[in-house]
Amino acid sequence: MRASALSHDTLHILIAVADRERHGYAILQDVRQRTSGQVTLSPSTLYSAIKRLLQDALIEELDERPDPEHDDERRRYYRITKAGRLAVTEELGRLQRLIADARTTGLLPKRA
Repeated sequence: MRASALSHDTLHILIAVADRERHGYAILQDVRQRTSGQVTLSPSTLYSAIKRLLQDALIEELDERPDPEHDDERRRYYRITKAGRLAVTEELGRLQRLIADARTTGLLPKRA
């Protein structure tokens, strides 16, 4: 189990690369789309987080390019690792327990 919670930005990034490999700009677009524009990561926030995620082995950079003929060679592609999936699963479980606690205390309505 992770000692600390994942930041919201980190969680959004890991979710963005959970279903397929993406380059940085595609991650930014995915987060914006999934959150209906409620979360917009800046490039500096994204790349700082990517650096930490790589160091923590929660994502990895691909050696191969998904479609080299239709791609900018400067793009770097990332995918989630097994450790990254585990970290996301643990964090989402923690958030589910927090929501359940909020329902129990009346902060959120109980489910019908």
